[in-house]
Amino acid sequence: MRVIRGLINQPRMLRGCVATIGNFDGVHLGHQAVVSKLARKGRGMNLPVVVILLEPQPLEYFGSEKVPARLSRLREKVALLGRLPVDEVLILRFDQGLSNLSPAEFVSRILVRGLATKYLVVGDDFRFGFNREGDYALLQDLASEAGFVVEDTGSYSVESQRVSSTLIRDALEVGDLDRAEGFLGRPFSMVGRVVHGTKQGRSIGFPTANIPLFRKISPVRGVFAVTMIGSMNREWRGVANVGIRPTFGGTPHFLLEVHLFDCEADLYGRNVEVRFHEKIRDEHRFESVDELKLQIGLDVIAAREILDRRLGAVND
Repeated sequence: MRVIRGLINQPRMLRGCVATIGNFDGVHLGHQAVVSKLARKGRGMNLPVVVILLEPQPLEYFGSEKVPARLSRLREKVALLGRLPVDEVLILRFDQGLSNLSPAEFVSRILVRGLATKYLVVGDDFRFGFNREGDYALLQDLASEAGFVVEDTGSYSVESQRVSSTLIRDALEVGDLDRAEGFLGRPFSMVGRVVHGTKQGRSIGFPTANIPLFRKISPVRGVFAVTMIGSMNREWRGVANVGIRPTFGGTPHFLLEVHLFDCEADLYGRNVEVRFHEKIRDEHRFESVDELKLQIGLDVIAAREILDRRLGAVND
């Protein structure tokens, strides 16, 4: 799969392509169904499959108070799309220039001249162009004039509920990781690079792998039973905290701290994936470090029991 940043870097697609546009936040089962539909069409038409992402997402660019927590950062999103039958991910920078394009200019410049699109699939609530003036009906009219076909993605349901990123965020907010996993098709996870921290966890007997999240808003917060995928795809079990470390004065950004069981590996500088299996409790500010140490000990016991129940006991 090729990743192209910006239309100017997009090689001319002489034969055209089949494409879709969206946030693809979380790359959940609904998104996976869209890509599968697109891939079938691509095979039938002998054309490459292109996923178009806008970065930052429009709500983020406009600074809306309704900006939701991302389920996946751009790097995570691209990695997840790489597991699907996608030939190319085109990342378009959403800025003033792009947001000011009229609906007709958007179709002409991006979809026709840029990609020579032959088939496009989007949701029937898709809006585009200046002030979101373009809707699905207008897109169909413009596509007809330009000579390509537009179809609705349709909906993908689990237990009679239409799968959406919003539904997954709602599940994560209340700590229902099983429900979120049912919509994602995999455990909810976060990816990042392990960095050196303040060593305060080590000083109280619970060393942690510290992973900055670079998120203004986190979809999860609290203490969780987790597994971590590190180098050579080895998986470790552990307990993790997502939060701002209030007992130690707080941090300006969310930090993911993972205490791993029975892990002696040097993970500094490595990219890791942390999978969340069950929430244990909310993050709290403790009156003393001793109180925190006692609670972490209880969290470790709880996490071991949860992971043994869910994944099977580990033989020592």
